[in-house]
Amino acid sequence: MERLTAEELIILWPDEIWPQEIGALAVLDGSKLLDPDGRFRIEAVREAIEGRLHLVPRFRQLLYAPRRGLGGPLWVDAPAFDVADHVRVAPLPVPGDEAALLLAAEQLRRPRLDRSRPLWGMWFLPGLSEDRIGLFVKMHHTIADGIAGVATIGAFLDAVPDTPAEPGRPWTPAPWPTPRDLFADNLRRHGDQLGRALSRLAQPVTTLRQARSGWPAVRELFATGRTPGTSLDRVVGPDRNLALIRGNLDLVKEIAHGYDATVNDVLLAVTAGGLRGLLRSRGEPTEDARVPIIVPISLRPAEQRGEARGNLIGQTVVQLPLGMSDPGRRLQQITTETAKQKATSHPSLGTELRSRIARRALRKVMGRHPVNLTSANVPGPPMPLYLAGARLLEVFPVFPLVANVSLGVGALSYAGRFDIMAVADADACPDLDVFARSAHNELQALARGVNTDRDLTTSPNGQSRRSAGSR
Repeated sequence: MERLTAEELIILWPDEIWPQEIGALAVLDGSKLLDPDGRFRIEAVREAIEGRLHLVPRFRQLLYAPRRGLGGPLWVDAPAFDVADHVRVAPLPVPGDEAALLLAAEQLRRPRLDRSRPLWGMWFLPGLSEDRIGLFVKMHHTIADGIAGVATIGAFLDAVPDTPAEPGRPWTPAPWPTPRDLFADNLRRHGDQLGRALSRLAQPVTTLRQARSGWPAVRELFATGRTPGTSLDRVVGPDRNLALIRGNLDLVKEIAHGYDATVNDVLLAVTAGGLRGLLRSRGEPTEDARVPIIVPISLRPAEQRGEARGNLIGQTVVQLPLGMSDPGRRLQQITTETAKQKATSHPSLGTELRSRIARRALRKVMGRHPVNLTSANVPGPPMPLYLAGARLLEVFPVFPLVANVSLGVGALSYAGRFDIMAVADADACPDLDVFARSAHNELQALARGVNTDRDLTTSPNGQSRRSAGSR
């Protein structure tokens, strides 16, 4: 019986208001996925995906919430499953450019996943130039965090283009647990929790030591300090604007090495530069401004990331300095702060916010001192991968927004690329193209600071474009 973990229950907390669905927008070389008439070969793709579903059990399961007294939500096998309900085609309208791709991604992102079916979907978007095909993937955040999401989608990808499709394995859904089974399991879990609590009472020194190690991270969440008021401080609505920033991973690493920083520090600096440009374009002051940003931290051992599923993350809050005009100094300040953060233990979110009292307190703190930004850097495969024989050319992560977090910036490294997706509340950030252009300029300025004259973008017009959203 697979109940949701504490971390996954935290994800469900805001889901009724702000859907907690993660995803990715990718581009494929579609020459092998189109027949001579230019028709997308959807049946061949569905066959390839169905042949790997045994590697991702969650993709044939439902999220079931039993009635009160029978315990928390759990995963159960769907009584019936049809891959055609989850793998679909949505041709792009003419002219099939990047703006059309981003608009299609937003239109597909907006509707909630149907809880009566497994919580995932793939949409293939033919119509780009040069036989390229867009791919939008989304799944519920309870299935996976960012790193586990990469591993989950990776189950359908191959390292070589000519891998034959695997035949679908016979699958019979397991029966759902009875109310008696659920009650007994819930009773046993409460007994285990009581046993652990008594064990902690019997070992006060060890318990106190563990509490002290995690307290700095908890204190950080509750004592963020007053956030400078900006035009981004508003409750997130249903619509989003999207923008892309294309980069080269080797050059980003070169920047990080030149400033004794990390790739994640570079992403934070790029985000700070983009925010500085955005606020200045709106006539808002940035001198001496330090804006907090939420940064998730993976708690998975490195050796487990390729086979990961579920959620295991902590988080920290970093102050982004916006006042200085020198991008190099800004990166150095960010690097100094993140180095201090790394010296602090960061428990999982489920551990930090296990009790209702802690969640209620955090909700009040966030209401008084909202954080409006989040950023995440997800490492992906270093080699090119293929889906049903089609090469994956580029992939951008899509993260959910919640509460007053009206701008999210996610990066995914893949096959030498460092691709960034900015996701913003459409009302808070109708001018997301200004942010993306400023972030791109920050990246190039950092490259010049380490004496490289190579362009960080991978295509002449790849700095950014804004979608029209669903407005």
